[in-house]
Amino acid sequence: MKSPSSLEGRSLLSLRDISCEELVQLVDLAASLKQKKRGGTRGSELERKSIAMLFEKASTRTRCATSVAAADEGAHSDYLDAKGMHLGKKESVADTARVLGRMFDGIMFRGYKQQTVQTLAECSGVPVWNGLTDDCHPTQALADLLTVREHFGELKGLTLLYVGDGRNNVANSLMLGCAMAGMNFVNCTPEELMPATALVDAATAIAAGNGCEVTICSDPAGAAPGANVVYTDVWVSMGEEDKMDERLRLLRPYQVNMALMEKTGKLASDEVIFLHCLPAFHDADTDLTRESGALEVTDEVFGAGFSRVFDEAENRVHTIKALMVATLT
Repeated sequence: MKSPSSLEGRSLLSLRDISCEELVQLVDLAASLKQKKRGGTRGSELERKSIAMLFEKASTRTRCATSVAAADEGAHSDYLDAKGMHLGKKESVADTARVLGRMFDGIMFRGYKQQTVQTLAECSGVPVWNGLTDDCHPTQALADLLTVREHFGELKGLTLLYVGDGRNNVANSLMLGCAMAGMNFVNCTPEELMPATALVDAATAIAAGNGCEVTICSDPAGAAPGANVVYTDVWVSMGEEDKMDERLRLLRPYQVNMALMEKTGKLASDEVIFLHCLPAFHDADTDLTRESGALEVTDEVFGAGFSRVFDEAENRVHTIKALMVATLT
């Protein structure tokens, strides 16, 4: 198990901060660390390190994964939420960064503006990892790639179909991650929710160098044939709750259901899986779905044998751990 030495001391604010080779090395390292943990070996790669978890947004997976990942390798972590911090209110982001950098060895940030995580990285003097901003979600994409590789044994040449809100943070990072890993990426979304042209151009250029393609389209039935991975996300991201009615109108035709999964042509041969970064509105057990029913994915798909959503959630631990080990040791 060898960490990519080129990442030592560096931050990960977007997947564009690392090379294609470094991305693959992180996935390799995560797989090794996962195997070590499952073998019962307690690590010490991060012994005597302290990790700040600076969160403006609520979290289940990112918060728990970071805490567990740190503990697994001997580090201590502190959770700092918006209510308990002066961040951007009584104290500038830059000054908060300077303080935290004097006390902690690394910072996991989860919040709104990409500029906030950039300022933290510029001013703290320690590695900063983007656990989600409005623009991108690089740590999620790493977990997604590990999950795909665990099922198929490889990444190159596979096709991932993303269906839904095509310009949100998860879609943005997946597009880059797939291109960097040599996977075909198909973003199927309404015209009103298509990703930024500059990002598509950047991902397309990367894909061309890795022998794969980036496709943007609006017809789920036409996009599904041949997909190895079908991926969706919530239709309304945190902070966009006022757009619920509009998103329901636009995205109802983009629900991932069994009919769409059948159109991949790969269900019978066990050559397709379903992924979702979670939380998912798939049943009647949330405040929203009690009134509207399943949204982005049906309960039948979410709970099917080809669904790997909880493997994907667990892999947040192992990929975040790999990122911390690679940048702090």
